Amino acid sequence: MEVTLLGTGGPLGLPRPHCPCAVCAVALGGDARAATALLVDGTLLLDLTPGAAFAAARAGCSLNGVRQVLLSHPHDGPAVEVPAGLPQPGRVPDGRELTLLTGHRVRALAMDAPGTGYAVTGPDGQRLLYLPPGAAPAGLDGTTETYDMVAGDVVGRPDALARLRLVGAVGPATDVIAVHLDHDVPPGRELRRRLAAAGARTVPDGRTLTVGVYEDVPDVPRRTLVLGGARSGKSVEAERRLEAFPDVLYVATGGARAGDREWAARVHAHRERRPGSWRTAETCDLVPLLEEDGSALLVDCLSLWLTDAMDDANAWDDAEWAGGGERVLRARVEELTAAVRASRRTVVAVSNEVGSGIVPATPSGRRYRDELGRLNAAFAAECEHVLLVVAGQAVTLKG
Repeated sequence: MEVTLLGTGGPLGLPRPHCPCAVCAVALGGDARAATALLVDGTLLLDLTPGAAFAAARAGCSLNGVRQVLLSHPHDGPAVEVPAGLPQPGRVPDGRELTLLTGHRVRALAMDAPGTGYAVTGPDGQRLLYLPPGAAPAGLDGTTETYDMVAGDVVGRPDALARLRLVGAVGPATDVIAVHLDHDVPPGRELRRRLAAAGARTVPDGRTLTVGVYEDVPDVPRRTLVLGGARSGKSVEAERRLEAFPDVLYVATGGARAGDREWAARVHAHRERRPGSWRTAETCDLVPLLEEDGSALLVDCLSLWLTDAMDDANAWDDAEWAGGGERVLRARVEELTAAVRASRRTVVAVSNEVGSGIVPATPSGRRYRDELGRLNAAFAAECEHVLLVVAGQAVTLKG
């Protein structure tokens, strides 16, 4: 089964007409996208968009063989003109299946937002799932078969991908294609970086893909360290890397601070930002979690873990530090990095980058700065991917 992507952009395309934003300003050439529409084996058109016939011509194909046109999401604008020779667009009711004379079977899936998803099974058994923008499948269960290809709103609804992974509808070999791409994220390298973290990819308009060919599926890094200064966006970046995966365990090393309202507000903001399906553990005992098999871990953050470890070693006292506190702390760090090295879980950890700021005025402050630098370096050495976040922009240092 072959799928030609006539367009991969949002309903208004990219760049949006007359939009002055920075993303639209640079969405040129290969980063420009028409509204999303998929042509399946030249016979089934999923979503009719303005200029579909011209888009097909640019892709080197024709719409003359199309026997069915299905709409996935409501169009709020004026009616789209149906090119001569195309059948009138329709919509399959949720839960119903349509069988085409070509042997393709199309089943409509209910969504949690307005629109219809379509599961297409080709004559040879390949399975494609196409999702509308801003929606995720509703009512999924463990009986869902694994799809060979999924095309959906990965940027706008990464939780849809998490739901599909949870029930096995998306597996390690599923080719996940991001469509309905709008100006929510810069195009080009930044878009590809974010999608790769979710195990997805993007392709230019006009590309024809063969369902069941998997060599381009991105390899999701298993261990990632995200560094950054205060309010740099490092926690948001770390959370973004796992929002397309189910049952994430968020490990908060800061714990609760009785009577500290400002700290409570910070904790609340973090919790509100996280997907509702994530679990939370407030602990600095990271080694047992790393040694267990299980879902992905997000550790936020190593800086507070180090504070706890230095408290346990009484490392703030010069005499205690010289009398054995340093050895105790080194052993804790080595134990942690060894556990990261041996862990089979997907791990994303956050840490502060404090070595570029003002030199602390006290010996204990300088000690903490130095030990955090050593911890970050040791942890990064065990990770496939290391990022530095500055002013909300992620710079890849490794991987």
